[in-house]
Amino acid sequence: MPSRDPVGGGPTPRGRRRPARSPRGFDAPVPGTPADLTSEADPEDVARSILLRKLTVAPRTRAQLADALAQRNVPDEVADAALDRFEDLGLVDDAEFARQWARSRQTGRGLARRALAYELRQRGVDDDLVKEALDDPELGDELETARELVRRRLRAARPRLADPVERERQARRALGMLARKGYGGGVASRAVREALGELAGTSDGPADDLEAHDVLDERIDLDELPPR
Repeated sequence: MPSRDPVGGGPTPRGRRRPARSPRGFDAPVPGTPADLTSEADPEDVARSILLRKLTVAPRTRAQLADALAQRNVPDEVADAALDRFEDLGLVDDAEFARQWARSRQTGRGLARRALAYELRQRGVDDDLVKEALDDPELGDELETARELVRRRLRAARPRLADPVERERQARRALGMLARKGYGGGVASRAVREALGELAGTSDGPADDLEAHDVLDERIDLDELPPR
C-alpha cells in the first residue's frame, strides 16, 4: 500500500524518494530578499535586493533608498557601499531624478518652480541639484504655464463670464488654484487677468480689482498647503 505524503496528503509510490526538505520549510523566503531578514541573511544581498525592487517600481533618490534600507535594519556601512555601487552603475542619479521630476510635474500638473523645489527637497535632493533642475531650459515659461492652467479651468465657465459677479468668483477660484501649485502673487494675478480677458473677450479682467494678497500670499507656506 502506498505511503502518504505528510505534506501534501497524497500518496507517494513505494521506492520513490521525496526531495529533501529544507530545515527552514518549503515556505522559507528566498535568501537575500527583503523577506529573509534573519541572522542567516547576507546584509549585502538584502541591500541589493531592496534597491533593485524599489528601483524597478520607480526612480528613487539616494535619500529615499537610504531610508528604505534603514527601515530594513541594513547596517549603515553596508547601505552606503550598496548605494555607492548603484550610483557608479548609474542606477541612482539624483541630478537626473531632479530633472525628470521637474519636467514631468510641470508638464503633468502645471507646478511652479517653487512647488517643484519643495517636492524635490522633500525627497532628499540637495539644494545645488534642485537649483540645477529648476534652471533646466526644457522647463516651460512659468507665466504661460499659469495662463494655460487658468484657461483650462475656466473654459467651461466661459458663457457665464459676462456677469461681473461670476467673473470675480471664478478669478478668486483660479487664484487659489495657482496658489496651491506654488505660483507667486504677481504671476498668478497677471495670468488670471490675461486668461479671463481672453475668455471674456475684454482687455482686462477682475484680477485688476482684486487685492492679490487677499487670495494669494507670496509667502504661502508649502508645508501647510502642499501642491496638488
